[in-house]
Order: sequence, then C-alpha cells, then structure tokens
Amino acid sequence: MLGKALAKEIATVHLINPRDFTTDRHHKVDDEPYGGGVGMLIKPAPIFEAVESVPVLAKRQVILMTPQGQTMNQKMFQELGTYDQLVLICGHYEGIDDRVLHLVNCEVSLGDFVLTCGEIPALTLLNGVIRLLPGTVGKEESLKLESFEAGLLDYPQYTRPAEFRGMKVPDVLLSGNHQAIAQWRQQQQMERTRDRRPDLWQAWLKQQETEPDSQPQ
Repeated sequence: MLGKALAKEIATVHLINPRDFTTDRHHKVDDEPYGGGVGMLIKPAPIFEAVESVPVLAKRQVILMTPQGQTMNQKMFQELGTYDQLVLICGHYEGIDDRVLHLVNCEVSLGDFVLTCGEIPALTLLNGVIRLLPGTVGKEESLKLESFEAGLLDYPQYTRPAEFRGMKVPDVLLSGNHQAIAQWRQQQQMERTRDRRPDLWQAWLKQQETEPDSQPQ
C-alpha cells in the first residue's frame, strides 16, 4: 500500500546518511560522552549538516525519534499528515548529543522500551502518516471506521463461513438489519475498549463529557 502511495507520488521519502557529512576517512559519526559512561553518542556536526542539507518546505516538522519523546498515537499521525515535510532524525548507540535538540520541533517515541536504532519507529511513523493521506487507501471511509479514529478499539469482524469449527458468527450480523448491526458494533467497541484498554476507555469517557456528540455512529 505504501509502495503504491510512493509510486503515485502521494508522498516521497528521501534517505540522508549522516556519514556523508563527516570529514575523517572512516566516516565516523559517534564519539565517547563527556563525563564518562557506557557506550557512544552521535556527534552533533553530522546531524546538523545532514538536516541543513534538506531543502526547507513551507510547513515542516523536524522530529527526533527517541524513547524520551511523546508516544505515537492516531491523533499524532493525523496532525503530522497536515505538514508538507517531515524530517526524521534516527538515533543510534546510546543516543545523540543533546545540542541536536536545537534543530528539533518535537520528540517522538514508539513506546517505553529501547531499540538498537531509530529507523524502526521512523518507519512506523511514516506508515501511520502516509496511509492517511488522500489516495493511499482505496476506500477512504474505511479510515473513519477503524480502531482509535473514534477513540475506541475496533469491533469484532467476521467473514464466511457463518460457522467454523462450531464457532458461529453473531446472529445480528446475518440479520440484514443495518441499524441493529450499527448498534451492536458500537456496543462491542465500547465493551472491548473498557475491558482491554482501560486507559483509552477513561479518555473516551472524558471526551464524551466535553463533546457529547462525538460518539461513534
């Protein structure tokens, strides 16, 4: 899906290697941290020069992928999709010289854990943002009905056969009553979110207090 989006130039991705902006023969981008400690840090100069080599578009966001950042979510993807340009800085080793933060508009994390590099969360962010751009997904209305768009988890879904190894599709989905199906799905969304993600459930309840008309239909 993302390959098709890139082929249609709905979005473009450019890879920039900080090693191309080093001056030593080994193209070294890391060094030991001042004050001692375990591991190596990425030096500021290659990052600054790499970012500064990117032509600046009208509305852009420079993002550092780091465990210290805000955790990705659907609302973030929606907001980032409104920008003309995203510049993603991917960390390695024990991190990046803190002066790089002078380049950054925001810090983003995949979750409360540590990976060997920032490319994995960067790919996740690109996937989440590009799939929301018009023309990427065949049926755009499907984006409005999926998990997290209404602040709730998705409802259970089934396909043929109607019975498989003794497990039956709920009768309401076979009834042809679209109003009853919509009500069942909404109830299932609420129950799943309450049982599986209490944090999302509480956030959704608070949203209903301020925006009572925001319930899924």
